Amino acid sequence: QVQLVESGGGSVQAEGSLRLSCVSSGLDFIYSEYCMGWFRQAPGKEREGVALITKSGVTNYVDSVKHRFSISRDNAKNTLYLHMKNLKPEDTAEYYCAAEYCPNDYSPLLLRVRLSSAGRGMQYWGKGTLVTISS
Repeated sequence: QVQLVESGGGSVQAEGSLRLSCVSSGLDFIYSEYCMGWFRQAPGKEREGVALITKSGVTNYVDSVKHRFSISRDNAKNTLYLHMKNLKPEDTAEYYCAAEYCPNDYSPLLLRVRLSSAGRGMQYWGKGTLVTISS
């Protein structure tokens, strides 16, 4: 069965850094045919889109993380990354990765929609990794 497994979460002080990883297995198609994303849900809040990366490597970020977070993928390792620096207490959340088979890649519009809708329509989800930032 399809599994997306996140790791790398933890507790760090503000202005610190973390790198999240998400390893995918059991996918129906090769990993490079999937568009991938990171999403988060803070306590008492709705899930929000953090960053997306298309199969061709185009990225999109929510404004609050631009210039601090970087999404990347290693197709040879079926792994998605989220490099986070200058972390803030408001980044505290459960972070989830998600995958969507996108043989025709995301259009610029769909890339924005997937982010703004917090991943509505994405096919597979991990169980999350907790990130806690203290001030």
